[in-house]
Amino acid sequence: MRTKAMVSAVLATPCVGEARAQSSDAAITLGSVHVREGSRRPLAANRVLTSVDVMGGDQVHEKNVSNSWELLGQMPGMQLTETRQGAESGKATFRAFNGEGYLNGIKILIDGIPSNVNSGNQRFIDMVFPLDIDYIEVVRGTNDPRYGLHNIGGNINLGTRQGGNYTDARLTYGSYNTREAQVAIGREANGVAQNYFLASQASDGYRDHDRSKKYSLGGKWFYSGDGDLFNLGLIARVYHHEADEPGFMTAEELATDRRGSALKNANDADDRDMRHLSTHLDLQLSDTVHVSNKLYYNRYEDDRQVTFTSYVPGNAPRQRRQWDEKQTGLLSTLTWAATPSLTVEGGLNAEHQDNTYRRLRYAHSVPTDFSTPARIQNDDRYTLDNVGAYVQAVYQPTPALKIVPAYRVDRFSGSTRLPGGITAPLQRYGTIEQPKLSVVYAITPALNVYANWGRTFQVLTGSTAPAYLTTGQDTFRPSINTGKEVGIKFTPAVGTDARLAVWRQDATDEVANMPATGTSVGLGQTRREGVDLQFSSRLGEHWTLWASHAIQQAKVVRAFTTDGTALAGNEVIATPRYISNLGLDYRTDERWSFGLQGRMQGDYYIEERNTQGKFGAFAVLDASASYQLSERLSVDVQVKNLTGRDYAYAWYDTFFWGGDDQPMFSPAPGRSAYVSLNLKL
Repeated sequence: MRTKAMVSAVLATPCVGEARAQSSDAAITLGSVHVREGSRRPLAANRVLTSVDVMGGDQVHEKNVSNSWELLGQMPGMQLTETRQGAESGKATFRAFNGEGYLNGIKILIDGIPSNVNSGNQRFIDMVFPLDIDYIEVVRGTNDPRYGLHNIGGNINLGTRQGGNYTDARLTYGSYNTREAQVAIGREANGVAQNYFLASQASDGYRDHDRSKKYSLGGKWFYSGDGDLFNLGLIARVYHHEADEPGFMTAEELATDRRGSALKNANDADDRDMRHLSTHLDLQLSDTVHVSNKLYYNRYEDDRQVTFTSYVPGNAPRQRRQWDEKQTGLLSTLTWAATPSLTVEGGLNAEHQDNTYRRLRYAHSVPTDFSTPARIQNDDRYTLDNVGAYVQAVYQPTPALKIVPAYRVDRFSGSTRLPGGITAPLQRYGTIEQPKLSVVYAITPALNVYANWGRTFQVLTGSTAPAYLTTGQDTFRPSINTGKEVGIKFTPAVGTDARLAVWRQDATDEVANMPATGTSVGLGQTRREGVDLQFSSRLGEHWTLWASHAIQQAKVVRAFTTDGTALAGNEVIATPRYISNLGLDYRTDERWSFGLQGRMQGDYYIEERNTQGKFGAFAVLDASASYQLSERLSVDVQVKNLTGRDYAYAWYDTFFWGGDDQPMFSPAPGRSAYVSLNLKL
């Protein structure tokens, strides 16, 4: 069980415990993070990897967001793709992997449990609300061997609150008739910990036909016995979301009325349910051997009605997409502290997916009539099985030098059943090998240098070709990503940390894949590279400052369009050249606190030929003020997009306009304000 000790500094020593800060030498922590004192845990969770950021729960508990992926916008180098179409609201990515849905390169975990849907999208994040979050951990790069599928550019783990004694509640009302209630309860005694969470949110939305209502309910029960030699737990969550979709806008529609919604979208909506159940068992077999096991079940059901464009002869852009995905999996690790200078860990994971996907097309009508489909394009049932294993070691020959070699392998199998009784096997990828190596050297106690090298992979997802080998379908090899990084972390003054990293990631046979539309485009060889700069400082007792600037680019090295046009040298779509973050907190005394946070992102090309201009740049500023009314009661006011900047998400529609391709937009909300009441018992 977790003790009550806390690290309450802007840049704290990374916490000890599974799936927490990964390196005492190169990880950076923002906010307060619980520390597990004296606990013996797998090395994969402690002081191992390099480019890692951890954000404590105190940085997110009092943030007002429509969707929890927005919380990640506070973290360095994080690109937010704000589609804002009802339940299909957006996602967070980094290291020049975009959020378009074509290539989902970021692994998502919740309490260490894999939490991507089959396509790699991040929808399970919506189950977790801010008040239930204990920490958010981001691992960048290709040197983490713990995960295989979707772990191309790195991973994000949202750890929820476990243990402790608290009753916290937060009530919010704000712009667009937004109402939200969150209640978190924790009880811990005699080796038994119980945690409960309930949240409800409803809003009329920024645009017309943009209403949304959702709730989440969760419970966690853990028992520790024999002096913490074993820890047994159960986690359960349910989530339901009903939302209208205002639809994407043409440039003319955006200029005319950015808060409007076209009549064609009047019946567009989404009904989404998600469930999670997992058991956790940790065993300390001896003073040097620890075993950790997780068995989980995820269920994702979605019924989305969506209309992309107006009438185009010969096309049917009106769709109803229905997903039902079931994931059952196991993660198991064994850690052996062989000598004081050598620790070895081995891990095994297995996941079975049993999924269905139906896509129905509808004839032209305004608004769209979703009662009788013109045709059924997809009615697929498909399976995906993944077995992976890894071994890694931490060798520290001297106090200043740490060497971490690792090796991972993955194998895949599965099949799909298509309309007409056709069955097809999954692409035959064979054994996918992923060697990795990290080195950290402490030049002085305040100056560390590090380097890492590693390989990750991409495989195709979806319910039909090209993920599955139907008649005449080309075979695909897995795309192998080779990443390199060198960096330096230094502490120029007490309470101040900074990190500078230079990285590159090269991919072979990369494929942009969109299972929802049944399309895929071979990007061939690509190169992503960049520079990350992070800085954080606690200035005396009252001020806290943090900033980051990520310079990046993603380019095609070798690829061709379907008509043979070479794309070499072109930028990968939807990849801004820079992402910046700036934050400032000021606490006058025990009662008053104020905050400012700015986010800025560059523009990007939205189609593969790079000929239609750039879109998507923005710079926004958020402000907050909080007042402690009593020991247990506080009130805060938050203003988002303080300066009222107009900006919009953009994508290039080549699917639905019958050859008349054009940019489509989804505008972000303007200035909005929220007031919240916080109660702690």
